[in-house]
Amino acid sequence: MELMISVKGNKFTVTDKKQDRLLYTVKKKTFGGRYLLLDASNYQLYTIVQTSDDKKPTFSITHNDISILKLECKSLFLDPTITVSGKDTAGTPINYSITSKEHRDFQLLRDGLPVGKLLVHITVSGELQYEIEIQDKVFDDYIPLFAVAVDLTFGNMNRGK
Repeated sequence: MELMISVKGNKFTVTDKKQDRLLYTVKKKTFGGRYLLLDASNYQLYTIVQTSDDKKPTFSITHNDISILKLECKSLFLDPTITVSGKDTAGTPINYSITSKEHRDFQLLRDGLPVGKLLVHITVSGELQYEIEIQDKVFDDYIPLFAVAVDLTFGNMNRGK
């Protein structure tokens, strides 16, 4: 599966790269710093919220107000990494690592095995755009929220380059 995620202000649009059709929208709620992942029918699937404002931010992904995944920034500068751990809605353990060498080209690892990549592009207008390529067998609706976490953690560094 290949997705393109465009950022415009506090809104992320997720399209299928091959068919160029809208799959999801991520919108920031006005209060609380929550981002809602909505499908093409505007049905709320997941929510991501930043749970700490530390130098290395952490996030929580919730489904029906129940936290299912925790995302933690392990390193900002030397080998930038965000780890994802928890259980999906079926109770299956999930462990991802989103790793890079320079804040741009991230590898997606599940249980230590490569399953895809998350690439950062800068558009002509200076906005960031994310490209996710992930194996179909590990794809889930919350995957676009990984790009939101990368944007909130490393976006200002990438915009300044």
